[in-house]
Amino acid sequence: MYQAVSVSPHIVARISWRWTIACPNACTCISTCRASALRAGGITISGARYLDANTLIGITGLRVGDPVTIPGEEIGKAIRRLWEQGILGDVSVSITRIDGQRIFLDFFLSERPRLSKFDFVGISKSQGDELRDKIKLIRGKVVTDALLNNTRTQVRKFYTNKGFLDAKVNITQVPDSSLSNSVVLKIKVDKGDKIRIRDIAFEGNEAFSDGKLQKKLKKTKAKKSYKLLTAGKFQRAEYEEDKLKLLEFYNAEGYRDAVIVSDTLIRQEDGLALRITVDEGPKYYFRNITWNGNYLYDDKTLASVLGIKKGSIYNKEELEKRISYNPTGQDVQSLYMNDGYLFFNIDAVETKIEGDSIDLEMRISEGVQARIKEVNIAGNTKTSDHVLRRELRTLPGDKFNRELLIRSQREISTLGYFDPEKVGINPVPNPAEGTVDINYTVVEKPSDQITLSGGWGGFAGFIGTVGLVFNNFSLRKAGDFSNWKPVPAGDGQRLALNIQANGLQYQAYSFSFTEPWLGGRKRNSLTFSLNKSIQRLGQALDASSDRFIKVNSASIGLGRQLRFPDDYFTLTNSLSISQYKLNNYSAFGTEFFQNGTGNANNITLNTTLSRNSIDNPTYTRRGSSLSLSLNLTPPYSVFKGAHPSVNEWVEFHKWMFDASWFTPIVGKLVLNSRAHFGYIGSYSDRQIGPFERFKMGGAGLGFGGAANFLVGTEFIGLRGYGDPGDATAIPTARQSSSGGVAYNKYVMELRYPVSLNPAATVYVLSFAEAGNSFDQYTNYNPYKLYRSVGVGARIFMSAFGLLGFDYGLPLDTVPGQTKKEGIFHFIIGQQIR
Repeated sequence: MYQAVSVSPHIVARISWRWTIACPNACTCISTCRASALRAGGITISGARYLDANTLIGITGLRVGDPVTIPGEEIGKAIRRLWEQGILGDVSVSITRIDGQRIFLDFFLSERPRLSKFDFVGISKSQGDELRDKIKLIRGKVVTDALLNNTRTQVRKFYTNKGFLDAKVNITQVPDSSLSNSVVLKIKVDKGDKIRIRDIAFEGNEAFSDGKLQKKLKKTKAKKSYKLLTAGKFQRAEYEEDKLKLLEFYNAEGYRDAVIVSDTLIRQEDGLALRITVDEGPKYYFRNITWNGNYLYDDKTLASVLGIKKGSIYNKEELEKRISYNPTGQDVQSLYMNDGYLFFNIDAVETKIEGDSIDLEMRISEGVQARIKEVNIAGNTKTSDHVLRRELRTLPGDKFNRELLIRSQREISTLGYFDPEKVGINPVPNPAEGTVDINYTVVEKPSDQITLSGGWGGFAGFIGTVGLVFNNFSLRKAGDFSNWKPVPAGDGQRLALNIQANGLQYQAYSFSFTEPWLGGRKRNSLTFSLNKSIQRLGQALDASSDRFIKVNSASIGLGRQLRFPDDYFTLTNSLSISQYKLNNYSAFGTEFFQNGTGNANNITLNTTLSRNSIDNPTYTRRGSSLSLSLNLTPPYSVFKGAHPSVNEWVEFHKWMFDASWFTPIVGKLVLNSRAHFGYIGSYSDRQIGPFERFKMGGAGLGFGGAANFLVGTEFIGLRGYGDPGDATAIPTARQSSSGGVAYNKYVMELRYPVSLNPAATVYVLSFAEAGNSFDQYTNYNPYKLYRSVGVGARIFMSAFGLLGFDYGLPLDTVPGQTKKEGIFHFIIGQQIR
């Protein structure tokens, strides 16, 4: 047996392979070995208990029969390959014997231990749980130097991001007596004190003050005693992002050469001081902008679309926006792409810089018009293809149009069947053929809703509700029982069933069906609905109670999309017929029905002109929604010789206007501004009946009395005040009975999303609103408003619809009140108007 040659793992990368082998028997074979060409006769592995020997031999790179030189590099390379795997603690090689020209080698390996578990020392359990998710140590993994170093780095980074810049991490390995060749890692953390930024100062800045520049560092802030919400933490990654934003600010102000020369973090007794030195450079302006390669549009037209005037501050970011994509207006690229020029290309080249002025040349390659070859849709596992394709504005054979491509994406998003955040559009151009394929991808989300709820109504006590809304119903598939899973779906029709009841005292049943594309060729919607309700009065109620109001109604409506002024407009006409039967029902008093007994019939024609351009119905970021509606009954009182009783035939004309605008402020923060007006009048001096009145207050849920609820009263929410019928509601004369004949309301609402998950979209809001309703035209005063402010939240779940709450604080007192108190409002399935 020859002497083993051992190599320390810590110097294996630097070792110069020289072998000195002595024979204990002082034979002459050593010189023979050196002089002769040896070949590997056999290779064995020893010392390895858990690793596969054949795999390890393969890693060495040595094979039986390979030449081996002593001294030489073959064995050194083999040891290095084994060591580089990171799973061994030591490697040594021995010559077991030499047989003629064959040499037999044995690699003795010391395996690294494996991880059995790890514990944290010196920190709280909650922080330890948070760290476990970040370092991701796996039981059974070999404990290598890389694993230990990575663990230290991750733990230190975790506390550095929390402001503990002096955090120390020490890891010790404790043998696990319950498992062979396993260790427990004890990760001891000494957080030290939290180090905060106390001061941020700039040097070299002449154009902007320190305060102005500090505001551009969005996530790197100095901690001051008056800044309660500022943490003052220094986080390297966020600081690097802030430096880029600082330079973007300089570039946007014309300082295209601005650079950060240096930045220094200085440790002081009370924290950190950050010193940033900038070189602003000169401020530049646009001078001459010329166009080259444009044949379709002349220079004047392109300059008008670009919208950058000579002498404007040089802003490269704004220039790119005006060239490629301008969300607030037209850009040069869309001018071409909306006319099919998909292969259009433009380069803005700085041709001359003279003093503080820059000349640009717009080099254009217009290319050829591209036509759409194929339109593919993927991801609609439930909804039929034709439901999506009828919404598309990009059809095979048409010229490519980027505006229509984006419009198609918007139409799919507003269907409500797919996750609006994941509607993908991917044009695949083919320059050789001058065509483009368009691939749409969607992700289905639940759209049907079930309502199982209870509420407290002022007129009937507790009211239970059971409702089903199938928003993607398919009447076409209803004849095949295999499609009832649980109901036939996929054709975009809407079927709604609803039952409300409180025993025999109050019952209401409703059914409605909507076909959004009647005939399948145009966006003509057909809606049909039936409603039946009954309210009984009395102590001992049974089906034969003689004090009641019954309402039966039916309606049919036809809507169509308009082309003028644009195709966001919709005109809807509907005809409804309602029959009211009262018997000894005193809720109206005797003003309209003598002894609370009588019949009334209501035939109403409704015309609604609306425009809807919102981008997402669940969480809207931009767009608007406008609606002007007019309800007309026949003018019985002006018919010659026709003098029906005041309520035998209901008579009125009713006007309502609703407007809502959505404006993005910063990031996902959105401002929603709304205005609402309503007016009801008669054709002559005939008294207006109790039907279709207005009531304002609370969440607008309609708990203002059975008579109002059943005769079509509009309930308009005004947060911070009580529901109609409450003492704190917005007062109109006879608020508890008939309601008002006019109202107006204004709302400003800031919204910010917490989660845009389609299964549960959540956003928070703050609001300021004002409104009032009036019982007589002579009392109408658009400036006499009841104001309120507050906060709230909305949760939209696909299966249950809208849930929300608001806390409103009134700024005015209603008559009879002595103090202003905040009120919580809970909303189920209904937006506050």
